[in-house]
Amino acid sequence: MAAISTFLSKPLTPPPSISLKPESSPAPISFPSHRRPRLPFRLRLPPLAASPSPSPSPSTAATDDRVQQVHSSDELDAALRAAKTRLVVVEFAASHSRHSRRIYPTMVELSRTCADVVFLLVMGDESEATRALCRREGIESVPHFSFYKNMEKVHEEEGIGPDELVGDVLYYGDSHSEVVQLHSREDVEGLIGRHFEDGKLVVVDVGLKHCGPCVKVYPTVIKLSRSMAGAVVFARINGDENDSCVEFLREMGVVEVPTFIFAKWGKVCGRYVGSGKGELIGEILRYQGIRVT
Repeated sequence: MAAISTFLSKPLTPPPSISLKPESSPAPISFPSHRRPRLPFRLRLPPLAASPSPSPSPSTAATDDRVQQVHSSDELDAALRAAKTRLVVVEFAASHSRHSRRIYPTMVELSRTCADVVFLLVMGDESEATRALCRREGIESVPHFSFYKNMEKVHEEEGIGPDELVGDVLYYGDSHSEVVQLHSREDVEGLIGRHFEDGKLVVVDVGLKHCGPCVKVYPTVIKLSRSMAGAVVFARINGDENDSCVEFLREMGVVEVPTFIFAKWGKVCGRYVGSGKGELIGEILRYQGIRVT
C-alpha cells in the first residue's frame, strides 16, 4: 500500500441522495517509488565503426510491424505527437542485452492485443542518434520502459518481467475493459446515483498515477469487471489526476492506496485498503450479500 498526503482545504457537501462519508482512516505508511531497482546490467554504448550496420531487434524470433522502431529524438517526438491521447510504450534496448531479448516477445504480444496502445522500440547502441536519445531520456540500464500520454512521461520502469509489463500497460492504457474511468468527484457521484435503483454494487478503485500496488492489483480488477459484468460495476479514479479528484480523496478520508470503496443503493457501505487479490474478492462478495465459508 502507498500513503498519500492530505493537502486540501474546505470539506465538500455531497448531494442528499448519495452518502460519501468515510468509514475509517487507516494508518499511513511510506509511499514507494514508481521505479523498481535497476538491473546490474548497464547500457554500454561503445564507439561506432566507420560504417555501422543496423542493429537487430531484441528478438528475431518474434517480430511485429505494430512495434515501430525509432532511430532519433525527432522520430520519437513525432511518434508521441501522432499518438495524441493514446498510451505510448517505449522500450529502450540494446543488441547485446539478453534481458532485452527476453522481454521483447511480451511487448510484441501486447502490440497485437492492445490496439489502443502505441509500442515503440529504441535500440540504444544502434547509432549516435539513438545514443543521444538515450542520454536525453536519462537511460542508464536496459531494458528500460517509458510510458507517455499527451507528450508527457507518466511512468517508467527498469528491471521488470513480463507480468509487470502487462500490468503497467493495462493500468496506464486501459480504455477497452468494463472498468469505468472516472475523472472527478462528480463522476463518482453520478455513477453511484445511476445505480441507486438497480441495487448493483459499485466498486471504485482509488489509486495514484505512480503507485506500484495500484498497478499490481489492476489486472485483477479488469478480470473481475468481466467475470462479474451485470452484477457489479467497477470503476477507477486516480486521486492525483486533478483538484476535484484530490478533494474526493480528502472527503473520503483516503490516506492509503489502493483503496476500494463499495457503494450500494446510493450510499457508501464499506471499503477495502490493500492489493490482496483474495481479500478483495472476498470483500466484494461480502458486500454483494454472498456468504463466503
